Amino acid sequence: MDKPFSTTLDLRDLPAPEPLVRALVAVDGLMDGAVLCVLTPMRPEPLLEQLRSRRLAYSIAAHDGGGCAVTVWNEHGPAVD
Repeated sequence: MDKPFSTTLDLRDLPAPEPLVRALVAVDGLMDGAVLCVLTPMRPEPLLEQLRSRRLAYSIAAHDGGGCAVTVWNEHGPAVD
């Protein structure tokens, strides 16, 4: 089975609201089966609200390098732990 297309977007060093803006552009371009990992400087509540409103699946975890890692996938794509 092929692995889904995966991208990591590191937004931890950008000033607000640039991380949210860039994350939403990437999320809106997410294709079926693709997985996006967004690294943010803190827990991105506005992004999580937008993901819920777009009915996208996501998981969130602390990132070893600081901040949070939000993994996003299209509801038609695979779930990611």
